[in-house]
Amino acid sequence: MVSELIEVKDVFKSFKDVKAVNGLSFSVQQGQFLALLGPNGAGKTTMVEMIEGIQFPDSGEIFIDGKTWQNHQDEIHRIIGISLQETRFTDKLNVRETLTLFASFYGLGKNRVDEVIDLVNLDEKRKSYVVNLSGGQRQRLALGIALLNKPMILLLDEPTTGLDPTARREVWAILRRLKEEEKTSLILTTHYMEEAEQLCDHIIIIDHGKIL
Repeated sequence: MVSELIEVKDVFKSFKDVKAVNGLSFSVQQGQFLALLGPNGAGKTTMVEMIEGIQFPDSGEIFIDGKTWQNHQDEIHRIIGISLQETRFTDKLNVRETLTLFASFYGLGKNRVDEVIDLVNLDEKRKSYVVNLSGGQRQRLALGIALLNKPMILLLDEPTTGLDPTARREVWAILRRLKEEEKTSLILTTHYMEEAEQLCDHIIIIDHGKIL
């Protein structure tokens, strides 16, 4: 494992005439939490999607634990966990069934499902259908799915948008525990300055695809 788990080197990405990402460079070490802040359309989500392997740069390089998506896709999938701003799950599966489904993709058993239910504080809701969960409970379920494979790197796109203050702090507590106990690295996009200040070691402010 390399010391810098994520390295972004002079990355550019355009969509027609729009330069979404305009020469970004930064790195994240093991156990570091990094926040990407900026207005809508600043290039944050595009940058995160390139780190996730959903999009590819027009130029520049991205290394995940010293590896690239082009050459090491399977290895990178095993070490990252992703939670999007809004995630849809099957309404008529309960919490435990939903986690068991996603755990099966990694060949993981019931023990890991139960560990994750405990980690994201959903024990009382394990038999509740997804359709009956609150917004905060759904976000904790999404986070639990991202954590099933014990990822070294978490990528969270506005994970607490729309949550009330109590639900937001519950998510923060889970992330702090991961940092302390698992030395997880995190890239977080958020509009909440308080969230970035509470959680992150470093903050990068982006506008028009550039670091300010």
